[in-house]
Amino acid sequence: MLPRRDFLRLIGSAAGTAALGAPRAKKPNFLVILADDMGFSDARCYGGDIDTPNLDRLAAKGLRFTQAYSTARCGPSRSCLLTGYYAQQTASDVMTPGKIPNYTKFIPDYLKPLGYRTYHSGKWHMKFVTGAGGVGFDHSYTMLDENRFFTQSRHELDRQPLPKPEEGYYSTTAIADYGIRFLKEHVQNHTKDPFFLYVAFHCPHFPLQALPEDIEKYKDRFAEGWDTARERKWQRMRRLGLVNCALSPLEPNMWTRWNTPDEELIAKIGAGEVTRAVTWSTLTAEQKSFQRTKMAIHAAMITRMDLEIGKILSQLEAMGAARDTVILFLSDNGASSEQLIRADGHDRTAAPGSARSFLGLGPGWSSCSNAPFRLHKSWVNEGGIASPLIVHWPNGIKDQNKLRHDPCHFVDVLPTLVDLAGGSTTGEGGPALPGRSLAPAFQKGGAAPREYLYFNHNNNREIRVDDWKLIATGETGPWELYDLGKDRCEQHNLAATQPDRVKQLATMWKEHDDEFVRMRESSPQSTRELMRASR
Repeated sequence: MLPRRDFLRLIGSAAGTAALGAPRAKKPNFLVILADDMGFSDARCYGGDIDTPNLDRLAAKGLRFTQAYSTARCGPSRSCLLTGYYAQQTASDVMTPGKIPNYTKFIPDYLKPLGYRTYHSGKWHMKFVTGAGGVGFDHSYTMLDENRFFTQSRHELDRQPLPKPEEGYYSTTAIADYGIRFLKEHVQNHTKDPFFLYVAFHCPHFPLQALPEDIEKYKDRFAEGWDTARERKWQRMRRLGLVNCALSPLEPNMWTRWNTPDEELIAKIGAGEVTRAVTWSTLTAEQKSFQRTKMAIHAAMITRMDLEIGKILSQLEAMGAARDTVILFLSDNGASSEQLIRADGHDRTAAPGSARSFLGLGPGWSSCSNAPFRLHKSWVNEGGIASPLIVHWPNGIKDQNKLRHDPCHFVDVLPTLVDLAGGSTTGEGGPALPGRSLAPAFQKGGAAPREYLYFNHNNNREIRVDDWKLIATGETGPWELYDLGKDRCEQHNLAATQPDRVKQLATMWKEHDDEFVRMRESSPQSTRELMRASR
């Protein structure tokens, strides 16, 4: 008899194929767009106050998932997306020791044998793999400098170093332009082949740097402050059916431990900086003015990304590929409360948002971007891991402007694409992938059952089974238990009243965590990594 997880994986794959009818004469194209540190409710179509007309258009003609999850951090999420494994299975989390195992394969490894051309443009940020060209992309613009938007200290085209950009460079625009360049080359030289394009924006990750004309649009948008904005967003999200929980309170006693110390931060940035998620009414006039400027920059960065996405969509239309391209939009984790000063430092005399400023969004506005959920990037509370997921595919999805409440994870992206491409992830010689195809859910909500979802980042631990979420913060934090069906804002800890369930789920989490360590350590080191080490 098959173990339950293998049985679920098999029926999910079969359901995906059946849901889409007979084998397709033409394989669909794939466009995966990834934002960086964008909150669950930043986009207008997810209840936000930021103008995102192109994302809204995709959502209006497609699906929005309400319970899609990342790993809570940039690098591990990218690894999950590209490999289909949890980061602990591939030693790809920042706190996971070890070498990348030889069973690790990437999306191009699965799609290229199925006839696909594969392209990447944007941020890379993976623990061991230092450039996209090394994992099989046919073309790759790889942005390796994560500290600047108006220039690059290190970026590559097809693994060859590029010179420092000329004046006028802005990374969000450059990432889209390279993606469009690859699409134009594809339609010219490989028009009969399907394609996979992975566009990994750096936006709106810190530093907050945006074009002046984009910032100007938002200069007065957020003067009311994060308390009023959070309340309004929450009410809007409830009306849209995106959430059914309460609005979580601000948590001023929770902050990122690796932040620049408060005294140093305020000394370098000024008295307008705020280092805790406190009530807006407690801020001084100087703080209110500075904080709304920071949110204006954050919003400007997202709107610019949306405009650049619009350019890519126009290219798809121009090449006749728009209707048969599966588009997925996600964010690698929740909005960040991090307040760090890196790279060239911060010039207090420079205009906020310019190339010589280095600002972070901070915990007040991050709480707003992640509303109505708790906490921020790096925590595995809902605010750190909840990701928007928009799916758009005119030729394959009949429903329009519909919600899907199926819980899913970044590890599901790869098996979904391979399933839609007519391939299989089984029989590849490595451990079975933990993710599953979401193709059945494209046709009907509730059609993609799963046994569990696992999380472990910076020893922030979680396991979710059905609506039950067991979570512990930090290496010594106690287990907490929440019923996400009623309490996705994580306000009612049920651990004391349900000790048996806590014990059962904690045992299950530990079994999976130990299993991932064993499979990783028992596998030889990947030859890809050996080749990189010898360069």
